[in-house]
Amino acid sequence: MVQSENPSSLGAELQDLEHGRRESRDESDVESRLLNNGKSYDKEKEAGNQDGEETTPKTGKSKKKKQKSEQDRLMTAEINKLLAESPLEKNVTCGFWIFKGTFYQRFANQTAYVLLYGIVGCIFSMTYAYFNGTITTIEKRFKIPSKNTGIISVGNDISQTLVSAVLAYYAGKGHRPRWIGFGLLTIVFFCILTTAPHFLYGPGEDALALTSEFGGMPDENATMEAIEEQRSKTLCRLNGGGAECEVGEGNFAPQLLLFVAQFISGIGGSLYYTLGVSYMDDNTKKSKTPALLSLSYFLRMLGPAIGYALASFCLRLYIAPQMHPVINNKDPRWLGAWWLGWLVMGGLLSFSGVFLSMFPKELPRAVARRKVEENRRREKERLSVKSTEKERLTAELDQKTTAEAKASFQDMLKTFRRLITNKTYMCNTLSSIFYLVGYTPYWIFTPKYIEVQYRQSAATSSMVTGTVALAFSAVGVLLSGFIISRYKPRARYMAAWNVIVGFLTVAGILAYAFIGCPGNESSVIVNIHDSSLAGNTTTCNSACSCDYVRYSPVCGENNMTYISACHAGCKKLLVNSEGKKIFYDCSCIPSDDAGNSTSQFKRLTSFDLSNDEVSQNTSVHSQLEALANGQAMPGACPVNCWTQFVAFLAVMCCLKFVGASGRASNFLVSVRCVPEKDKTAAMGFGMTLCSMLAFIPSPIFFGWVFDRVCLVWGKTCTNKGNCWLYDPLSMRYTLNFTAAVFIAIGAIFDLGVWYYAKDLKIFDEDVKEVEMKIVQHEEEANNEKNTEI
Repeated sequence: MVQSENPSSLGAELQDLEHGRRESRDESDVESRLLNNGKSYDKEKEAGNQDGEETTPKTGKSKKKKQKSEQDRLMTAEINKLLAESPLEKNVTCGFWIFKGTFYQRFANQTAYVLLYGIVGCIFSMTYAYFNGTITTIEKRFKIPSKNTGIISVGNDISQTLVSAVLAYYAGKGHRPRWIGFGLLTIVFFCILTTAPHFLYGPGEDALALTSEFGGMPDENATMEAIEEQRSKTLCRLNGGGAECEVGEGNFAPQLLLFVAQFISGIGGSLYYTLGVSYMDDNTKKSKTPALLSLSYFLRMLGPAIGYALASFCLRLYIAPQMHPVINNKDPRWLGAWWLGWLVMGGLLSFSGVFLSMFPKELPRAVARRKVEENRRREKERLSVKSTEKERLTAELDQKTTAEAKASFQDMLKTFRRLITNKTYMCNTLSSIFYLVGYTPYWIFTPKYIEVQYRQSAATSSMVTGTVALAFSAVGVLLSGFIISRYKPRARYMAAWNVIVGFLTVAGILAYAFIGCPGNESSVIVNIHDSSLAGNTTTCNSACSCDYVRYSPVCGENNMTYISACHAGCKKLLVNSEGKKIFYDCSCIPSDDAGNSTSQFKRLTSFDLSNDEVSQNTSVHSQLEALANGQAMPGACPVNCWTQFVAFLAVMCCLKFVGASGRASNFLVSVRCVPEKDKTAAMGFGMTLCSMLAFIPSPIFFGWVFDRVCLVWGKTCTNKGNCWLYDPLSMRYTLNFTAAVFIAIGAIFDLGVWYYAKDLKIFDEDVKEVEMKIVQHEEEANNEKNTEI
C-alpha cells in the first residue's frame, strides 16, 4: 500500500529505519559517505553505537536482514494491490489484433519472456552451427571456392558494423518486443534466402543423374569406380590420373544470394541481442537479472550442439529426398539435403518470433513496481528537509524521472557523444574488443590446434571443444548468475572479478604455450618434389604427380608421418574386413624386412590381398613386389602426447569456467554505467565497435599470423593454395603469445572499469539504501525542528 494512506505505519517504519541505521552504519561505504557528507553526528552517540556494533554484530545483521525482508513484503503487497486495482493500459497489454485477452495476458511476465527469449536464442545459434556443418556440401554443389566461403561468412559482421548502433538507438525508444519480432522475421528471411539456391537451381544435373527417376541404375561397380577414383587422388599415380587442380568456379548468383542472406542475418541478430537483453533488464527486478541472464545464456549455448546434430541428420538424406538415389551416403558423389534444415529453423523462428513480438511494451509488474517506488519517493520528498541535503541525496535518482527525448538524429549524436565520453563504458567496450580479438584463434582453430599439437583425432578434438568445453562454460554461467543474484556484490567487486578473470586467462594462455608434445616436430617428413623447377633430382615420389594432392597425413611403418599417401610414394590402397584403410607399395617408406607387426601397425599379407576385389586382377608376382615395399595407414603417427593433452584439457576447462563466470558481471557493469535511456543505444554502439574492430579484422590478422608459421603450402592452378602443415613449435608460441598480449590489454582496460565503477549501483537495494538515508535525514531534521519549538 502507499505510505500516505497509513501515517502511523509510516512512523513505525521510520523508527525501525532509525534503529537499523544505528546497527549497520559501518556496513556500507556508500552509506557512510552519504551520512557523513554535510552533516556531523554527535561523537559520543556515534561511539556508543560503534561499541554496540562490536558486541552484537550478528544481531545487527539479522535485524537488517529482517528489515529488508519486511520492506520487500510491503513492496510486494503494494505492487499486487496496484495491479489488481489499475486498469489494463495499452503499453502493458499482451498481444495484438485478435490475439488479445486474459489467456494471453497471463504470459506477460518475466519467466515466460526469459524462457522464450532463450529458446529463440538457441534456435538462432543453431543457424550458425548448421551453416558450418553444411558448408562443404554447399561448396561441392555450387562449386564455391573456400576463399569465397570466407567472404560469405563475414556478411553478418559487416551489416552489424553498419546498422547496429543506429537501429539500437531508434528501436530502443519504440516497442522493443515488436522490433525483436521484426528482427526475427529478417532471420527467417535469411533462412529462406539461404535455401533459395536449391529451389532456383535444383539439385544439379550430377545429382539427378544418380537417381532412378532420371535413368540411373544401381551399380555397385560404379560406386567402386567412384571410390577408386577418389582414392587415386591421394595415391601415387605413375601414369598420371592423380589429383588435378580445379580451374572453373560455379555460378556466381548462388554465392551472391548466400552473402545477402548472411548480411540480412546480421541485422536481425543485432536487434535480437541489443533489444532483448535490455528489455529483460528493464522489466525484471535488478537482483534477479543475473540469474535470468545466465539462464538465457545457457539456453543459447545449447544451440550449436543441436545445429550440428540437425546438419548430420539432413546430410544423410539425399539432396532430392523425393527421388530414389542409386548410390548410398558412403559414395563420394553423394550430396545431402543441406537445404532442409533451413526450412525447419525458419519455421521455428517464425513461430517463436510471433509469440515474442506479442509481449507488451512494458511488463505489467515492472510498471507497477516503478509506480510504487515513484510514489514512495514523492511521498518522502514532501517531508521537510534542507534543500541542499535533499539534492545531494537524490541526485543519483533524478535520472529515472527525467523526461526522455524523442528519437531524432541530433539526439542520437548526443547519445553517442555521451557514450564516448563515458569513461567506464568506453573502458569496458575496449576491454571486450581486445578480449574478442584474443579469443578469435581459439574459436576458429581449437580443433585443428589439438590435432596438430597433441596428435588427437578430429572426432576427439570436436568432442572436446563441443561437449566438454560447453559443459564447463554452462556451469560457469549458471553458477555466476546464482551467486550474483544471491549475494548481490557491489559494482567494484564485480569489476575486480573481471580483472581477475582477465589475468587468469592470460596465465592460462601462457600455460598453453609451454604445454607441447616432445617429438612432435621431428616425426614429420616433408619430402615435396617441385616438378616446376628444372634440374630437380629424382626422388622416391618425383614421378607421382603430388603437386595438387591435399594434406592427408599417413603413418608409415617406420613410425614417421608423411604429408599424404602420394608423398609417401604409396601406389595402392586396401580396405580390410574391419573397414580400415592400409596403403601399400610405398616407395618412400623403408619396408620392414623381417615382416614384424606392432600393435599400432599390422602389415598386409598376400592372404589379405586375395580377398580384395581390386587386387585379384593383378598377378601374384606383382602382389609380392607391392608387399615388399613400405606400407602406411591413414592419419599421423601416434605420439605419446596424452599427458600433455590432459594438461591442456584441464587448463582449457578452467579457462572456460572462469571466462564464463565473468559474463554476467561484465554485462551488469556495462548496462549500469550508462543512463537508463541510453542502455539500448549503448549495447548497439558496443556491437558496432566490436564488429568493426574485432569480428571482421581479427580473423584476417590471425590468418596472416598463421601463414608465417606454415611449413607446407598447397597449390592451385593459378597461385599458392591453403597451408597444409604448420610448424607445431612456432605455431604454439606465436598463437598463444599473440593472444595473451591482446587479452592482457583487455585486462588493463578492465582495471580502468574497476577504478571508475566505485560509485556505480547495480541492484535495486543500492538505490533503496539511498532512499533510506533520505528518510533518516528527514526524521533527524524533524526532530531538530521539534526540539527548537
